[in-house]
Amino acid sequence: MPASIEARNLGKRFGEVHAVQEVSFEVHPGEIVGLLGPNGAGKTTTLRMLAGLLAPTAGEAFINQHSVQKEPLLARRALGFLTGDMDLYRRLTPVELLAYFGQLYEVPQPELQRRIDELVEAFGIGEFKDKHCEKLSTGQKQRVSIARTLVHDPAVVVLDEPTTGLDIMASEFILQFIRRMAKENGKAVIFSTHHLDEVERLCDRVVIIHKGRLQHHGDIDSALAATHQARLADAFFEMVQF
Repeated sequence: MPASIEARNLGKRFGEVHAVQEVSFEVHPGEIVGLLGPNGAGKTTTLRMLAGLLAPTAGEAFINQHSVQKEPLLARRALGFLTGDMDLYRRLTPVELLAYFGQLYEVPQPELQRRIDELVEAFGIGEFKDKHCEKLSTGQKQRVSIARTLVHDPAVVVLDEPTTGLDIMASEFILQFIRRMAKENGKAVIFSTHHLDEVERLCDRVVIIHKGRLQHHGDIDSALAATHQARLADAFFEMVQF
């Protein structure tokens, strides 16, 4: 089955600084891949190249078999991208926000209303769907943010730190939804986080980046075997020379 996400020898240089060098990996439909690395490792730069927000200085990125560099509109239509620094439009309600982004993606109106209804139900947004986003709790805002990421029903979903700042109940809700989204709906998911326990529970494979270079690409068992460790956290620390 063709990969839904492909990073092919991606590299990014800022002046004399090589932020990312020769990073390659794939994510297939129905698969959740954890993207791991210390702060400054190149994770966010890699994700932004995959999303078309940064142009690589080397290599190429593909979303749903479309080159992000050569076919940016087709690639972006297939992508839902959540980053930690995205905010909600504070004076809109969740339903208004979803409608706005659905229109930006040119989702036909009957289909858009169906999608909004499905997402409101799936994320338990109904009880606060008519509140302005500025009045929502952190967990409620995160539910709306992920729903916004999915409003156009993308084949590929990239989630950067989706549980940061959430309590244990809100985090569990998000993790369970991510699992269902991949396993029941066949979406290809990149899950970037610092919470290695979440990765062990959720991910089929892991990609570990350190100092801009790929350190590991494979399942968790192979990471443990390569480092002779019993826990992913210990394997991670050894790979990044902590």
